[in-house]
Amino acid sequence: MSIVTKSIVNADAEARYLSPGELDRIKAFVTGGSSRLRIAETLTGARESIVKQAGDRLFQKRPDVVSPGGNAYGEDMTATCLRDMDYYLRLVTYGVVAGDVTPIQEIGLVGAREMYKSLGTDVGAVAQSVREMKEVATGMMSADDAAEAGSYFDYVIGAMS
Repeated sequence: MSIVTKSIVNADAEARYLSPGELDRIKAFVTGGSSRLRIAETLTGARESIVKQAGDRLFQKRPDVVSPGGNAYGEDMTATCLRDMDYYLRLVTYGVVAGDVTPIQEIGLVGAREMYKSLGTDVGAVAQSVREMKEVATGMMSADDAAEAGSYFDYVIGAMS
């Protein structure tokens, strides 16, 4: 839920007007909209490159993942791993656009850790894949944009750690 929606829902629940602090937070949200959209456009436009480079880095650092018995062993399983990485990158873009981690949590993280564990997937490798995507993606951005985007990657990493 965006800061705008949260503020309105909270004010309405208390039958009051938006407070000056809420209006300031909404103003900051609106003012930051162009940078959030620029970040989302960067992530979306470079998604194939980000996922490929991050996947290559992951497989170099964690050869056990693509070795016999690893969760990404074989062409089909490697493709599944890269598909999952793309999914988490997409979730990051949702969070960036919303200016909030709620879409990431509600759409993609509820139960994800438990699902991976039940499938025997190394959750640490999933977290590492997101770290690699963060490094690749933020390397394509200005320092300010990288800091903004990085916090959403960090949220996903934290949920998998």
